[in-house]
Amino acid sequence: MLRFFKQYYPIRNILFVVGEGLFIYVSFLLASWIILGADTVYPGSWIFLKVFLITIICQICLYYNDLYNLKIVAKFNELAWRLVQALGFTAILLALVYIIFPGAIIGKGIFILSIFFVILLVVFWRFCYKFIINRGFFNQKILLLGSADLIKDIKREIDERKDCGYAVAAEFPEKNKDENPKNNEKLEFLCGERYEGLAEIAKFLGIKKIIAAFKEKRQAFPTKELLKCRVGGIEVVDGNSFYEMLTGKLFVEQVNPSWLIFAEGFQKSRIRLSLKRILDLILSVIMLIMFSPLILITALLIKIDSKGPVFFSQKRVGENRKEYRVHKFRSMVYDAEKESGPVWCTEEDDRVTRVGRILRKYRIDELPQLWNVLKGEMSFVGPRPEREFFVKELEGTVPYYGVRFTVKPGITGWAQVCYSYGSSVEDAIEKLNYELFYIKNMSSLMDLMIILRTIKIVLLGRGAR
Repeated sequence: MLRFFKQYYPIRNILFVVGEGLFIYVSFLLASWIILGADTVYPGSWIFLKVFLITIICQICLYYNDLYNLKIVAKFNELAWRLVQALGFTAILLALVYIIFPGAIIGKGIFILSIFFVILLVVFWRFCYKFIINRGFFNQKILLLGSADLIKDIKREIDERKDCGYAVAAEFPEKNKDENPKNNEKLEFLCGERYEGLAEIAKFLGIKKIIAAFKEKRQAFPTKELLKCRVGGIEVVDGNSFYEMLTGKLFVEQVNPSWLIFAEGFQKSRIRLSLKRILDLILSVIMLIMFSPLILITALLIKIDSKGPVFFSQKRVGENRKEYRVHKFRSMVYDAEKESGPVWCTEEDDRVTRVGRILRKYRIDELPQLWNVLKGEMSFVGPRPEREFFVKELEGTVPYYGVRFTVKPGITGWAQVCYSYGSSVEDAIEKLNYELFYIKNMSSLMDLMIILRTIKIVLLGRGAR
């Protein structure tokens, strides 16, 4: 497993992306060789750098067209259509690059010929990768130990994430005297009351990692057997740590305070916070200037579309529970909560105006929050700010909800790019799982990744209400 931006990825996933990039590179190089002749393709030729530029742009377009989300492109028709779309976007971006840098032009007809090779090789490469995933080749065998709800969630996540790189080879629930013996009939191996022989079974099955998550550690935790596994070269991982590594979120309903206390993360050095603030200032100034024409046009459209003010201001709870006024473009009818009181926005909410739907879809209504960032009340990346009314409601039901107030709220965040809009307590819990992961692992590189993923969501107009 390799760790990037505080998340772990199977090595084969990295090799998949790199391998696909290599096939794209070879496709354009082969087309250049056919059209321009062998004399132009020689060591030290600029053709190699030009092809590399095309490959990078092409893979960026593949990413932004969801071609690296294997759930979306599981069917061949969807893969083919999105691949053609991505190549079309690549052609447009290359045209813009060539207008600015004419020296980067590779030659006439090469791109058109390359499309044939790219489609052929990419489809072949993905077919091979899918075959490897479906057969479970190179999966790391793991053993699940315990009966906590966390174990069920880990199993479900592994089943859904076919390319996660793990396969459950065996599972041993906690020994429960009140449990019906028939429930254990499907177990392939039976251990004693204290899991005697666990180390031998793990070695026999070729298991490299044991995931432990017990309901009651004091009585059931097999210290002796797990120690034998550990010194025998088998990695033993706490269930919460593995779940975090696997999913990019925490499981707040299963996390113990002791785990949060002793786990890595939650580092907030002055240098890191100062760098984050400097980047916020620079980006907010640049974006306010860059988007000033769009801001003026949006204000005009809101005024034409419906009665009421252009901007919507509302008190939100920020860092250290300090209240401040968040600013947004008004996307609902004026005084939308006059009769209902504070309520979450729902899908197809009839309070949203015609212009408001477009603003929400492409997150244009969030632009005025750049002023909040400039003032230091918000950051570009962080948990989404919430109203005091909902904060009081959620703190009474959601564990560790107050942790989100240890950092500045953000215009975008890890929860926003990983989870759709939330409109219930259950959604708030799930979003907090992601927010705690961000607070625990926040870094400049992770902020950059979140911003890039936000751009993708905005361009595709996803997740808004």
